[in-house]
Amino acid sequence: MGQRGDRLHVQLSVGDDVVGVRVVGEVDVASVGVLRAALWAAPARPVLRVDLSGVRLLSAAGVRALVAAHLRVRARGGELVLADPDPVVTRVLRATGLHRVVPVVRSLPAPPCPRGELVACA
Repeated sequence: MGQRGDRLHVQLSVGDDVVGVRVVGEVDVASVGVLRAALWAAPARPVLRVDLSGVRLLSAAGVRALVAAHLRVRARGGELVLADPDPVVTRVLRATGLHRVVPVVRSLPAPPCPRGELVACA
């Protein structure tokens, strides 16, 4: 399931314990409604994981949407997790202090393949 704006694309994936929200584009006052709608449409699960690796811009409106989602998820007994933010977005999270309230995680890269076993690791 996905939603698309002119400058923002949001895709939801639902698992047993985690709802994943992949965000790609710019989150600003013009596009934040797409993000907010996706966050509110996410079904209740213990973890709401927002992948920010494709976000090039996160404005104050985007930060407010993430804070509201954090409060909503926490009220249901869950946790909001922000994953793989771009360095520019990381600076915004640090400048606003959101990184102290909401966990920010880095996905682990795939383990390197042992020498001589490239086919098995592909």
